[in-house]
Amino acid sequence: MRYRVDELAARCAVSVDTVRYYQGLGLLEPPQREGRAAWYDGGHAERLGQIRDLKAKGFTLDTIRRLLAGELDAGDEALAAALGDPLPDEDSPHPLLTAAEVAARTGVSPALLEAMEREGLLIPRRHDGEARYTTGDAEAVTAGLELLDAGVPLGELLDLARRYDQAMRGIADDAVELFARFVRDPIQGSAASEQEASDRLVTAFRRMLPATGAVVAHHFRRLLLDRAQARFERDGDADEIAVARSETARLEGR
Repeated sequence: MRYRVDELAARCAVSVDTVRYYQGLGLLEPPQREGRAAWYDGGHAERLGQIRDLKAKGFTLDTIRRLLAGELDAGDEALAAALGDPLPDEDSPHPLLTAAEVAARTGVSPALLEAMEREGLLIPRRHDGEARYTTGDAEAVTAGLELLDAGVPLGELLDLARRYDQAMRGIADDAVELFARFVRDPIQGSAASEQEASDRLVTAFRRMLPATGAVVAHHFRRLLLDRAQARFERDGDADEIAVARSETARLEGR
């Protein structure tokens, strides 16, 4: 079978622009040209079906390109699929949200959401080039609004977010490198089959993410409490010191 681009698009239930977009990304081979005519065949239709199925599993287009090019083994493919899911123990029962849905849910303007994303306060997932957010992201935006309502200037809050993002990216890279060196590589080297490697990698990954997050979050919370108490005890009055100590004890469960 041979198809013109509009016929291929109709057969595969996508738009002509999508076909050309996939070609531009290297996901789809160029058509065969005969003069001014461009012809697609069954192989193109099959590839579009593969792309559709992989997208449904949560793969990004860049990961799909690498999978179709044979650059990822079965273990990496399983990890890539796990990375496409919502964070473990956080948002898995809930669908991803568009920026408009987050704005409607939180009352924050789309322009402010874009500013939060630029400064690293929000890190959306990308699906077909569009930003998607979790309910946890919406809760973080709501928390930011509470700081604004308390009197923290927006510029100062965004500057804090920028500096936090810069510091934490290095820590996140280190954590991923530890996983790759001491978990992923040994599993791939010792697994009896690709399926076993895939299962073990996904299990390890789903344990690592919440465990690493808990360690880092606990340390930051503890550090924040210590620095707040030290500040108030240094230059606060007796009432402020008492409140700071009481609040620290409450948050620690004492």
